[in-house]
Amino acid sequence: MLAAIHARTAAWLAVSCRGSSAVSRALHTDAAIYSSRPRQARRLFWYSALAIAATTALGSTIRLDAPSPEGSGQGTELDPATSIAFPKTLRIPSKTPLPEFSLVGLGVRTVSFLGIKVYSVGFYADLANSSLNIPKTASPDEKIEYIIRNTACVLRIIPTRSTSYSHLRDGFIRALQTRLMLSKQRQSLSAEEELAIQSPLRKFKSMFPSTPLAKHAPLDVLLTAPSSQPRSLIVRDLGSVQSDWLATEFVLAYFEGDGLSPPLKKTVVEKLESFGS
Repeated sequence: MLAAIHARTAAWLAVSCRGSSAVSRALHTDAAIYSSRPRQARRLFWYSALAIAATTALGSTIRLDAPSPEGSGQGTELDPATSIAFPKTLRIPSKTPLPEFSLVGLGVRTVSFLGIKVYSVGFYADLANSSLNIPKTASPDEKIEYIIRNTACVLRIIPTRSTSYSHLRDGFIRALQTRLMLSKQRQSLSAEEELAIQSPLRKFKSMFPSTPLAKHAPLDVLLTAPSSQPRSLIVRDLGSVQSDWLATEFVLAYFEGDGLSPPLKKTVVEKLESFGS
């Protein structure tokens, strides 16, 4: 009876570890030793079996304890138009430490007269920056521009359907070209500055591959904080471009007038109405 119980237990351990052929072979070998050798060999078999079982359990624990998604545990906000969730706080992995970004507002981007929903977008900023002194008496538009020009920001873009990087790129380039025309009309850009922008524009355009971007896969676009170097616009996992004008104007484009996403502009305005020092 005891021998039968031992044999069934050894078989159960072998099935539990079938993901590793080496482990399975080891158990069968030990089972053979168990049946043919004295008590010392039997004791060694049970120690080995228990060690393998413990290792298997530990491996499962490690997988379950893998790093959690960015912002998890901090709460989320849903875009009411798409039901896409955005974390209220955002941490982006980077070799260079980045601040924790706070969600300022979110909304859907639509195109054409049919109102096709292209993506949801969340606007994040380093609102905890101690040097960020937003004037409380400023208008919401002035507060938005002040934040963009004076601290690090992130636009998190989440497609509502499968799309491609090249499709998003074309929309980004159109927005930058519109900003370029506005700058020229407002006479805020010299001919020399306009010429200097062309190279960063070409580099930015070349960063996007002609590959699909899956539905609900986030694309983060980071505007670095002002420093002694030109500001960078970093498209996560794709590359970066250095240009004060391009980096800043890319983000400002989302808030010109009603904005590229009016719902985004509306929620950001509402958040900033009472915000400031």
